[in-house]
Amino acid sequence: MNNIVERLTSLDYAIVVTYLIILIVIGYRASFGKKKKTGESLFLANKSLDWPSIGFNMWGTNVGPSMLLAFASIGYSTGIVAVNFDWYAFVFLLLLAMVFAPRYLLANVTTMPEFMGNRYGDSTRNILAWYALIKILISWLSLGLFAGGFLVRQILGIPMWESVIVLVLFAGLFAFAGGLKAIAKVNVFQMILLICVSLTLTVMGVSKVGGLSKVFSSVPGHYWNLIRPASDPKYPWYAILFGYPVAAVAFFCTDQAMVQSVLGARNLEQGQLGVNFIGWLKILSLPLFILTGILCFILFPHLKDPAEAYMTMVTNLFPPGMNGLVIVVLIAVLVGTIGSSLNSLSTVFTMDVYAKKINPNATNEQIIKVGRMTVIGGCLFAIMMALAIDSIKGLNLFDVFQSVLGFIAPPLSVVFLLTVFWQRTTRKAVNVILSIGSAFSLGVGVLYLWVFTPDKYHFWPHYLLLSFFIFLFLLIAAIIISLLDPSPVVMDKDAHATHDLPKPTKRVWRAWILLIITMVVLYVIFNGH
Repeated sequence: MNNIVERLTSLDYAIVVTYLIILIVIGYRASFGKKKKTGESLFLANKSLDWPSIGFNMWGTNVGPSMLLAFASIGYSTGIVAVNFDWYAFVFLLLLAMVFAPRYLLANVTTMPEFMGNRYGDSTRNILAWYALIKILISWLSLGLFAGGFLVRQILGIPMWESVIVLVLFAGLFAFAGGLKAIAKVNVFQMILLICVSLTLTVMGVSKVGGLSKVFSSVPGHYWNLIRPASDPKYPWYAILFGYPVAAVAFFCTDQAMVQSVLGARNLEQGQLGVNFIGWLKILSLPLFILTGILCFILFPHLKDPAEAYMTMVTNLFPPGMNGLVIVVLIAVLVGTIGSSLNSLSTVFTMDVYAKKINPNATNEQIIKVGRMTVIGGCLFAIMMALAIDSIKGLNLFDVFQSVLGFIAPPLSVVFLLTVFWQRTTRKAVNVILSIGSAFSLGVGVLYLWVFTPDKYHFWPHYLLLSFFIFLFLLIAAIIISLLDPSPVVMDKDAHATHDLPKPTKRVWRAWILLIITMVVLYVIFNGH
């Protein structure tokens, strides 16, 4: 398990060095090309991204090291049910492409707080900016870096502090020098590499088991069911159906790290096609990540810890000379997630706090300088937090991470959905939900995770369902506050008239209809057992 380093050959070292050189060349060319740097080039890639870059970059932000571990682990212990967390996402990606993206691009904004501030004023922008900064620092950077350091420590056997410093410096380099454009270019290369290496591992696993029909017949029938009965303790159908959308709207439609690629689109069509492309890429979660865990269950049925499934497959199936590729892929998923997170942190702080509040007359050079200083600050904070998390004993952090997102999401989902779909929503309602509503949602999360834990107190619903109930409560509260507000400050209907929104092109509609049909067919196929 931990002996990859001992098995490395000179070919492995050559692969790693070649990869690093290619990565640095791509990053350098994107960072120091012909055009002079501007704030927009650092944060939004000069609005030059085309659909493959957007799709790969969003996917690279999404596929973190914890996903590699967690998906293989869940595949090992329960089968394909976890693929719902990627396949069901197409509904919310469609919402981003067709409802949110046209409004974001028409408003010509750089950040999500700026978009909400345009509608409800500076007080809303301030609350959302600090909310976004804390969310990026904790949920993206610190936990993402910890998961990466955990994995690197597992493979290379070096201390956690060395792992996280090397990782964050490498990822930070691209965010510091080239911003979104460098990260997007690097992520296209890295995600193609991830697909090739993971697919090779899957093909070798299927071959070792004895073919696909043997794979299907070697595990219990329920392993191939996407939809589980209501009695299932871990993933009942109703928890996924109602609970997952709350986190998905917040994650795909309002999260700066995910949406930033779309904001950097060359035009709306490229943005909508890029979001469609990540929907297709998410189909690959089954063959690339979940199936690896199922194959491990067949080949190595007595693992002490299912979290070791991915690395067990790698160390047992890849011959000498290919282990270098594994190290390369793990660096790739880490740099993708951490680099995108650092760029989002830098964008929100610079545009929503520094340029808006601290120095409204900042020059372009000052904005770029502060953006880069924020990247350095984010790196230092993430290293300290990752080391602090590592000192906590006895917590399964991957499970905690999933449920924490379920408690962060409800306030964001409520305010963004109401802003887009109900023009009567008032500033007061939005600010109350973002401040008091967030405190309530996170407070319930603390009670659930640490005070009245569900293993001892059985009155709790499933954490996904709990997230849905909080969402419903906050949604009703926001509607009541809006209706009862004696002096409502509502959205300016003329400034953001829906009839001004550009319509999707035929090419966009064709791509989305094809994806929707494909997803429906997949759900029918994988629930016929």
